[in-house]
Amino acid sequence: MNNNKHFSFSARIKSLGYALEGIVLFFKTQHNAFLQAIAAIVVIIFGFVLEVNVIEWCFLITAISLVFITEMLNTAIEFLTDLASPDIHIQAKKVKDVAAGAVLMAAIIAVAIGMIIFLPKIIYLLQYHSER
Repeated sequence: MNNNKHFSFSARIKSLGYALEGIVLFFKTQHNAFLQAIAAIVVIIFGFVLEVNVIEWCFLITAISLVFITEMLNTAIEFLTDLASPDIHIQAKKVKDVAAGAVLMAAIIAVAIGMIIFLPKIIYLLQYHSER
């Protein structure tokens, strides 16, 4: 690696362009990305409706980010695995399964965070309205 390169705004802009291409590719090619985006929008709407506080917003944003980031890394691992092992191979399957497992764990954690934040608020609203 050549570390003698000087900082270049044009190189940073190119890097940003590549990253944006990656995000677009992710949303164009991954069906789960669409479902996760819908889930994120629902969580954000619930956050506004249920008036979550700043700390709760931080946890919700972190949970949403965790799911998207792990899904994007899973996608990158799948692309690379398909390139390195175009034929079915048990080790390639293991790589893909572990990466998919990471996404599942992130989703489970995100749901748990959502439940911890939203359930008490929903229960309170239901009790409040049932008493009226």
